[in-house]
Amino acid sequence: MELDKNQHSVYLLYYHLIMVTKYRRKVINDSISKELMNMFSYIGKNYGIMLEEWNHDIDHVHVMFKSIPSTNISKFINAYKSASSRIIKKKYPKIKEKLWKEYFWSQSYCLITTGGVTIETIRKYIEGQGDRNEK
Repeated sequence: MELDKNQHSVYLLYYHLIMVTKYRRKVINDSISKELMNMFSYIGKNYGIMLEEWNHDIDHVHVMFKSIPSTNISKFINAYKSASSRIIKKKYPKIKEKLWKEYFWSQSYCLITTGGVTIETIRKYIEGQGDRNEK
């Protein structure tokens, strides 16, 4: 497992993000997904976010990305959802017919941290630290 580094820290920050369309409207096809993915990469650069994996269904997307420690993830997600919604509706005007009040994304999302080992492995590692037989 290769760690990322900057001047003051060593880190490995992977996230799994799931974003759904408002009221689970079935509006995401392959071309819209590709546009959404490209926007994610483009906007993410300004926030220290690197796209790793992307996939979609007709009403949601799954994204795996890496981040730097100083990234405000919720601020990035809100900026992304706002910009991508505006651009997709402009580029695909027919999509508005399937949306409710022109909302593209649901306000909520699921964000899960991921890593190279299980939580139980980390827990055991931390529990095993230090000298339990101090004199």
